[in-house]
Amino acid sequence: MATGPRYKVPFRRRREGRTNYYIRRRLLASHEVRAVLRRSNKNVNIQFVEFGMEGDKILATAGTRDLKDMGWEYSCSSIPAAYLAGYLAGKRALAAGIEYAVLDIGMQVPKKGGVLFAALAGMCDAGLEVPHGEGVRPSDERLMGNHIDEKMEAAVSSLKEKMEAE
Repeated sequence: MATGPRYKVPFRRRREGRTNYYIRRRLLASHEVRAVLRRSNKNVNIQFVEFGMEGDKILATAGTRDLKDMGWEYSCSSIPAAYLAGYLAGKRALAAGIEYAVLDIGMQVPKKGGVLFAALAGMCDAGLEVPHGEGVRPSDERLMGNHIDEKMEAAVSSLKEKMEAE
């Protein structure tokens, strides 16, 4: 490791590979509401965050754990679960007065048709405007879970109707 009076140690989160400050600065400079999307091995969480000098303000949030409370019996890390979490987050954002958001996936690797873009598809289907490229959304068959189980499409549809009723 370099030493000396002219050596500058990078920020800790940059050293750990957890934050790209160049992209973060561009997102914050836009002064738009960010749809912060984070995925773990078991869950997907979505928060709508507004930047403030005193700290970020969370306006609306939803995740796949909320689906368990609504009666979801399948995996919370699958494409249909991410779609439903995005749909729920979009409905909550619209109720909070948010109509436009910029997607913030952090240091996660985007994969066309993956879980991250399934959540994005849910937000867009809920009526939220989130800019994205063509062809990144998963197919409707994957969003409904036909590739996992034949019964999952009915579960996705019934949970979506519950969200509409709220």
